[in-house]
Amino acid sequence: MYVTSLGDGAELRPLEPWRAEEFLAHLDRGREFITRFISFGAQATDVESARALLQRYADMRAADTGALHGLWRDGTLVGGVLFLNFDAAKGNCEVGCWLEPDGTGHGLVTRAMRVLLDHAVEERGMHRVEWVAAAGNEPSIKVARRLGMRRDAVLREAHPYGGVRHDVEVWSILAPEWREARARATQ
Repeated sequence: MYVTSLGDGAELRPLEPWRAEEFLAHLDRGREFITRFISFGAQATDVESARALLQRYADMRAADTGALHGLWRDGTLVGGVLFLNFDAAKGNCEVGCWLEPDGTGHGLVTRAMRVLLDHAVEERGMHRVEWVAAAGNEPSIKVARRLGMRRDAVLREAHPYGGVRHDVEVWSILAPEWREARARATQ
């Protein structure tokens, strides 16, 4: 399958069910950090449940409704990026990410998300790409800003998680805005 170099020993690759053991080890290393604002991977506590989570995303990819991509740094899986709610007919999708602590601070998500945005806009014809994050998840919101996204809304106390009702920020970028941001970055 593909491997996309992100530079500095970082790679973007498919995260498929056959990688369940590696995925579980990654989740175990970063579980507390990863699940501070999102429940991603919280139910994957053994190889079988990790494989089931990866299979769910593989099925979404086959149905053209989502996809999961891993981020490797120096050969170790440290996080990932994903498509959710991928609707080619309407030209809308959502993107997201997660990282274990060793994956943070290297620009991995921003670099990987640029690859996903290029694919979504230029190859798949997406017009609107959304980023949804808990208002307290400042690193996630900083990525949205770096990508040139605009904050569309704050949904007050919309996400009950971890005993707290979190505000949720919805950010987006439209295809013409993405092309303009990308052109500015290459000048």
